[in-house]
Amino acid sequence: MSSITINLPDGSTRSLASGATVRDVAASIGAGLAKAAIAGKIDGQLVDLYAPVPDGAKVEIVTEKSPEALEIIRHSTSHLMAQAVKRLYPAAKVTIGPAIESGFYYDFDVDHPFTPEELERIEATMRELAKADLKIQREELSGNEAIELFRQMGEEYKVELIEDLGAERVSLYRQGDFVDLCRGPHLPSTSWCKAFKLTSIAGAYWRGDEKRKMLQRVYGTAFSDKQSLDAYLERLEEAKRRDHRKLGRELDLFSFSDEVGAGFAIWHPKGALLRTILEDFERKEHLRRGYDIVVGPQILKTELWQRSGHFDNYRENMYFTEVDEQGFGIKPMNCLAHMMIYKSQLRSYRDLPLRFFELGTVHRHERAGVLHGLLRVRCFTQDDAHILCTPEQLDAEIKGVIAFVSEVMGIFGFDFEMELSTRPEKSIGSDADWERATNALLGALKDSGRPYEINEGDGAFYGPKIDIKLRDCLDRRWQCATIQCDFTLPERFDLTYVDSDGEKKRPVMVHRVILGSIERFIGVLIEHFAGNFPVWLSPVQAIVLTVTDNQQPYAQQVFDELRMAGVRVQKDFRNEKLGFKIREAQLQKIPYMLVIGDKEVQSGTVTPRFRDGENLASMSPAAFAEHVAREAAQYR
Repeated sequence: MSSITINLPDGSTRSLASGATVRDVAASIGAGLAKAAIAGKIDGQLVDLYAPVPDGAKVEIVTEKSPEALEIIRHSTSHLMAQAVKRLYPAAKVTIGPAIESGFYYDFDVDHPFTPEELERIEATMRELAKADLKIQREELSGNEAIELFRQMGEEYKVELIEDLGAERVSLYRQGDFVDLCRGPHLPSTSWCKAFKLTSIAGAYWRGDEKRKMLQRVYGTAFSDKQSLDAYLERLEEAKRRDHRKLGRELDLFSFSDEVGAGFAIWHPKGALLRTILEDFERKEHLRRGYDIVVGPQILKTELWQRSGHFDNYRENMYFTEVDEQGFGIKPMNCLAHMMIYKSQLRSYRDLPLRFFELGTVHRHERAGVLHGLLRVRCFTQDDAHILCTPEQLDAEIKGVIAFVSEVMGIFGFDFEMELSTRPEKSIGSDADWERATNALLGALKDSGRPYEINEGDGAFYGPKIDIKLRDCLDRRWQCATIQCDFTLPERFDLTYVDSDGEKKRPVMVHRVILGSIERFIGVLIEHFAGNFPVWLSPVQAIVLTVTDNQQPYAQQVFDELRMAGVRVQKDFRNEKLGFKIREAQLQKIPYMLVIGDKEVQSGTVTPRFRDGENLASMSPAAFAEHVAREAAQYR
């Protein structure tokens, strides 16, 4: 029998019989590894455990402890769920079921919405199927054979997918009486699905198209062991308690109304004040770093959007209107007005860099199915800036933006991760432009001293970019800051500057946001702090409470003095028990409660009590105002 030679990650080689599988490779290394193996990698490509290994290949064994394992476990568990649904509801039609960051989902076409009780039945059936230890086998068919198979099964959605793929051959996975269209890889058998939970139900349009049928989407999660699953479910419950939509109502920050329209937030007094505090912070920090504050109009002529390319590439996400028989586009981005400001006068190299900053409100037509509280809306404000500089200034400008992001995220208590996306296959701009911009971004990442990842070929067609994802207290990732080089707009709008040699040259342009959408960032802040905002950010910093009506005159005096001193203060002089008023203030998550009793009236002081129950020493109202001002100045 002929043999093959394979290479292992440690540089060693092994000789095996021709036709050997990944599992055979694992067994040749050790019985323990063969028992633990769930999949493999052949020349860097993830494959099933029983995939044949070609001669000369580099082979890695994937176990439950491997970084790639979780996605495989979750993908296989989504198939397990689909099999359970088909067993319980034979008329159900299956569509797609991928692994996602938090677990997995599967979309079903069923004749009624699933109930929580039915979800429990589905999960119980999944456990039975897992216990049955059904082997998960890969099969390959021609495209026509696969279409005929799924047509006979009545799975019209799978037929549509295969027809759209147009591939000569497709792969299927079979486990017991269930078969699904899938690239894989998958676990060796259903018994490896050991720790899973179905978490929620939602509606989802087939292929995200609102004109297509509404399907039932069942979400779940899976891990390699019960301990990890339990820890995740505990975080999920905590996330529900911190849900910004729930806290937004309870704290009276914002609301949404069907009468107004989906995706348009209404800011109540405390929420509007929170926004104002955040926006004032942004203005101050940008001015400190040499940015010029600008303001662009809400609507611009359609022909301007055509020149920029937005009309051709982004039209479906824009709103349009007509004024005096002239077409206008409501801005989905702030960049065009900034281009016009640059073009409004002749620019010299001595003027650069120019940094235009705008807290610009934009409108984007997001599909109804993806709207989610403040995290995904149709009207939002971005802390948008555009930097125009010479090629020689680009490195310093990128480093300055990363330092800006680092300082701001530190103030809010967020750690963050960075990713560099490089030139895609289809792009504009010269090789020299791309090399200069990519090197500037890469150099800034290296100088930051922070870890980063590179996504090869994932940049925009008009330039490379850095995406910055913050991590909250539940270790969730949120996309906020972006630094994007752009070779398109300076060319399309013919932006130039006169260089030291008297020649006109094209400036380099950088789009960047620090917080991103203000609405989204506030949603993240609410969940990160669970509504317990630091003193500097709290829309209400203190509340004055009376024990009885006798203290009301002095309490009013304290209230007036604090308000005049700039403290954001409320009062509660109602004829209610003190414990009730304290509890209400705690539910409103107000940092300081100032209880005014006879002692405070006689001494002319206040006794601040922090929301966690800690009391500060008695002090004068003026001293308390100074204390709050110090905390705010230190962003505490």
